[in-house]
Amino acid sequence: MSTHTAIIALTKGGKQLAQRLASLLPASEVVSNKDGIHHTLAQVWQNYDSLICIMATGIVVRGIAPLLQDKTVDPAVVVCDEKGQFAISLLSGHLGGGNALAQQVADLLGGQAVITTASDVLGRTALDLWCRDMGLVVNDKQGLTRVMAKLVNTGTVSLYSDYPLPPLPPDIVLTDLPDGADLLITCRTDWKGNAVLLHPKALVAGIGCNRNTPTEEIKEALKQACQAHQLARESVRQLASIDLKSDEPGLLAFAQSHNLPLDFYSPEQLNQVEGIEGSDIVLRITGAKAVAEPAAILGADNGSLLVQKIKSPNVTVAIAEHRCPFRSDS
Repeated sequence: MSTHTAIIALTKGGKQLAQRLASLLPASEVVSNKDGIHHTLAQVWQNYDSLICIMATGIVVRGIAPLLQDKTVDPAVVVCDEKGQFAISLLSGHLGGGNALAQQVADLLGGQAVITTASDVLGRTALDLWCRDMGLVVNDKQGLTRVMAKLVNTGTVSLYSDYPLPPLPPDIVLTDLPDGADLLITCRTDWKGNAVLLHPKALVAGIGCNRNTPTEEIKEALKQACQAHQLARESVRQLASIDLKSDEPGLLAFAQSHNLPLDFYSPEQLNQVEGIEGSDIVLRITGAKAVAEPAAILGADNGSLLVQKIKSPNVTVAIAEHRCPFRSDS
């Protein structure tokens, strides 16, 4: 999906407003509607981050209905009247940025933004946006919606965290006990209860591998290591290895395909990590007494080793935990 906003209009007055808005709104462009609104919407749906439709709301609703997938992937949709009096956030108000776009359009045109999401109307924290901004991965989308409803209806929700946190919004209340919490920040997947698990980017995977190990084998080794120790794969924030692997095709491809930073350490750096069981064979080949475990610890800013090295035929994986994943310089 591009980083642009498509502006679509039907009437003569609407098209004039579209041109004016395009001149004011960065990264926006007017899209031709010569083939009809349903065809135009289908064409732009996957190619723009947001749509501004200058037409009746009902036309837009009928046009986008067959295109809807999920709020995490659908573009934001804002509807305007041709006089620019109102900018209605119709779809993807939070994660898609629809509410912010509606307000921006209203400000540019001197109109009124119409935003109906309960959290915005009542001044509550939008939990989906808060999780995104905190780098928290939520697999239980329905559970988060349930907690959001509680927040709207009662004014607060409770949160337990395995890690130190920055200041919280006033309607998210930190609790010392995980039992009964509405939200739980953890890398673990084996928590019982009704809390919605929020997985932080707190884990570093140290990886050693034989030359020309396939990407798929590295992926599977990390997956198995996480599953065996009830850790969320989504919590892995980066990979680490020895600098001899800085040109390893499979490792580089795996890091790139999963958008994971990949740090490399010299044998001297790896050998400085204490408490690691070494191997004479690894030392003779690489100059380091071990790779996966010390690389994981160094990558986690000398954090705790959660998963000792696990070996497969061509891959060795170890996992360390960053103690303060929300620290601004971490």
